[in-house]
Amino acid sequence: MNRWLIVLGTIIVQMGLGTIYTWSLFNQPLSDRFGWDVSSVAITFSITSFALAFATLFAGRLQERWGLQRLIRIAGIVLGLGLVLSSQVTSLTLLYILAGFVVGFADGTAYITSLSNLIKWFPERKGLISGISVGAFGTGSLLFKYVNSALIGAVGPAQAFMYWGIIVLILIVAGSFLIREAVVREQAPVSKTEGAKQEAARHQYTVKEMLRTKEAYMLFVIFFTACMSGLYLIGIVKDIGVQLAGLDVATAANAVAMVAIFNTAGRIILGALSDKVGRMKVIAGALLVTATAVMTLSLVPLSYGVFFACVAAVAFCFGGNITVFPAIVADYFGLKNQSKNYGVIYQGFGIGALAGSFISALLGGFHLTFIVIAILCAVSLLLALMITPPGQNRRTRQQDRQMSLKPSSRAS
Repeated sequence: MNRWLIVLGTIIVQMGLGTIYTWSLFNQPLSDRFGWDVSSVAITFSITSFALAFATLFAGRLQERWGLQRLIRIAGIVLGLGLVLSSQVTSLTLLYILAGFVVGFADGTAYITSLSNLIKWFPERKGLISGISVGAFGTGSLLFKYVNSALIGAVGPAQAFMYWGIIVLILIVAGSFLIREAVVREQAPVSKTEGAKQEAARHQYTVKEMLRTKEAYMLFVIFFTACMSGLYLIGIVKDIGVQLAGLDVATAANAVAMVAIFNTAGRIILGALSDKVGRMKVIAGALLVTATAVMTLSLVPLSYGVFFACVAAVAFCFGGNITVFPAIVADYFGLKNQSKNYGVIYQGFGIGALAGSFISALLGGFHLTFIVIAILCAVSLLLALMITPPGQNRRTRQQDRQMSLKPSSRAS
């Protein structure tokens, strides 16, 4: 089958999944309709994000039981029905359950399995393909800002949930028909290129084997830092513009759209770049830029230009980081168990989504939180510069010993 049809199907699925990032559009309309506090309504998306990350722990096992196509279709139907049923809720508890947990769990299940499957189809272009898939997720969020805004304005938030759910269900189910499940063998055919030889010889780690390596925990810390810094800033970008840069509300709100654009651009550009210059180099560079940007936001008087430059930089790097990491996990631990292995590392996303707000509440504001983020970025930068694939140092030492023995064997 043409691999690019699978790319198209995955793009359609990921665009449908990415629409959940338009949730902020519903906060105020739901508050006005039911008299709920805006901050209480906004908790729904925190639950969605946590459930999305939590689902990735189980998605691989569900895929083994049901098969990829069937799993994605079921997830699309559950996600769509979760949104449709949300149109009938009259309590925050039901909203949290349906639009929060149900929608988030279904979204995370389809997200990680479709992404991991596409990477398996293109082992020679992991970064680029990951960028295309995750970029489609971001594009779905960007496009549906306008779709859902129009629906809310035309029919109100409740009916908008219904139409949104139907559209998403159709997108995900339709895209699933183009997707075929990749099969990764224990030993790939030896290629003429050195990179393919290394890939063929690499061990296919199970989750238990991965968790016995120190590299898994180093990657988790790096991913947690990258996610916390990006998610925290994206969630408060308008408030930063008003309180720290002195912008009016309308001007600061423009940063929300800009974040979506740079976030999507970072996914595609840095994903492709990681195939050429090395993935950990891209991660290290993104962490350095993020640390510089948040320190600038914290310590430098902000003008219009400085504010937007810093926000754009963090959004670009965040998009790149979450794109490159699936490929890193595949490089380090093999493709066979990619969904399960990346699901474990991906918990850094869910914990990072909660940690930024928690630290901010504990420290009492933006400035100290930005400094903490910068310190974490510096620590993660050092880890990114030090880390190598599991067993690589041991293999290198063995190769050095073999090379040192060759002259003596010839002499004898």
